[in-house]
Amino acid sequence: MSARIAITGAASGIGAATAASLRARGAEVVGLDINAGGDDVLACDVRDQASVDHAVAEAIERLGGLDVLINCAGIGDPQSAGERPEEDALRVLDVNLLGPWRVTAAALPALRASRGRVVNVASGLAHLTVPLATAYCMSKRGLVAYSDALRIEHGDAITVTTVYPGYIRTPIHDAAAAKGLSLEGAVPAESLEDAARTLTRAALDSPKRDLATTRLGELSYAFLRVAPRGLVDWAVARQYKRGGFDDSQLVTRPEE
Repeated sequence: MSARIAITGAASGIGAATAASLRARGAEVVGLDINAGGDDVLACDVRDQASVDHAVAEAIERLGGLDVLINCAGIGDPQSAGERPEEDALRVLDVNLLGPWRVTAAALPALRASRGRVVNVASGLAHLTVPLATAYCMSKRGLVAYSDALRIEHGDAITVTTVYPGYIRTPIHDAAAAKGLSLEGAVPAESLEDAARTLTRAALDSPKRDLATTRLGELSYAFLRVAPRGLVDWAVARQYKRGGFDDSQLVTRPEE
């Protein structure tokens, strides 16, 4: 029997590439996205619980059940930690953090019935905070906590995997680039294919708790989990100052 999979953010970027990869492995896939397209991607606004409930119910009906949910929808928009959070920051938190919670809650009865899986797409920035990506870093670190809470509460019936892509050249970075901010050149770029391949593994192969999308990412995140936080903050600030950020925004020093 083919795996029955729903994936958010399926209209573009990592979500679209993953949906194609899953179908190539024989899975039945229904996409959910605010930008619906064709028969394979249903309209779903992850900021609206009614929209989520309707789309998830339709996906489950089409698939005849649900074995895997991949929460891949995400957006990015830069903000300063010292400024008042405005609509752009709230939108990032709503989509990236509360969105997976809404979708998972709607899908949970079907997932428990099939003893299925949830795959949450976090980010390398759940491990490494960078300047002027305040809401994004908060949302992705918070999503790791949501994965942990879901696993603790429902691990009797489902498995939960968190995936940590690095910097990938997809439209999620367009808003930052439009404001003159970019990770390009500051961190190594990963390929879209690596992310899609890893998410496919997370959905179809033996379940893992955490997965990086490259070997370099895996080693980097292992280091960041044990490195002194003050030293990491200082190193990040120094790197970004070299990239042209104003010193008044980046004044951190390594802790004694």
